[in-house]
Amino acid sequence: MKFAGVNLDEPRVMGVINVSPESFYKGSVRNDEKALAETAVRMVEEGASFIDIGANSTAPYLETQIPLEEEIRRAVWAVKVVKDVVDVPVSIDTTSARVAEEALKAGADIINDVTGFKGDPEMARVASEYGVPVVLCAHGNVRDFSDPVRTVIEFLEESLTIAEEHGIRDIAVDPAIGFLRSEWPPWYEWDSKVIANLNLLKLLGRPILVGISRKSFIGAITGRTDPSERLAGSLSATAIAVLNGTDIVRTRDVRETLDAIKVAGFIGRFST
Repeated sequence: MKFAGVNLDEPRVMGVINVSPESFYKGSVRNDEKALAETAVRMVEEGASFIDIGANSTAPYLETQIPLEEEIRRAVWAVKVVKDVVDVPVSIDTTSARVAEEALKAGADIINDVTGFKGDPEMARVASEYGVPVVLCAHGNVRDFSDPVRTVIEFLEESLTIAEEHGIRDIAVDPAIGFLRSEWPPWYEWDSKVIANLNLLKLLGRPILVGISRKSFIGAITGRTDPSERLAGSLSATAIAVLNGTDIVRTRDVRETLDAIKVAGFIGRFST
């Protein structure tokens, strides 16, 4: 199995770089060219197979709205800087078709849409016209919180239908850890159930991409309110996700995450 030309014979890492000061984890934000370029190079040297750029925070529990033109400016600038210094596929994390298109023109290779083509009605068209791979996140209005995995699969099936109607075939699916936030059961139980049962997403026949890095469910479980203190918890969840079939892990901590992936994958070979 491949995604964006990268062989997924073993789990891969997607390094996350934010150029959005409103991001929930300030330690991942890069606002100047030198720091941005150095971070991208370091991530690839540490083993990242992809770089993901976010120009506007998508955290569902924060007030993160910025003008569209500002998101475009950030995205285009960041993509150009990163593409100049690394030779791996670069994705643009956005819910706006205009941002996605301008980022693709600047050199981005992948669209990462946390609304799974259900937000901006033009997003699927842009992806199709440019012929790029896409990451589709589970997205929708949850009516029944009793079965997280079934809900995630149904949302992803809806997104895959939209993609296939537009002739898009190179797709990774993302179960939306941290986005489908129920009050009861608590959202951290929802996310934990999904991670514990990621293998069921294999039914979709697509690479599975998860974003776990320093998210709030880690903080809820560990009591670590500061995202800078959630690395150990993130690595634990990453190892479990890998044992349950994850193909790509989206993270801000490439070296540490790759170590966790290697150990989990190696031990997993001996399961009976």
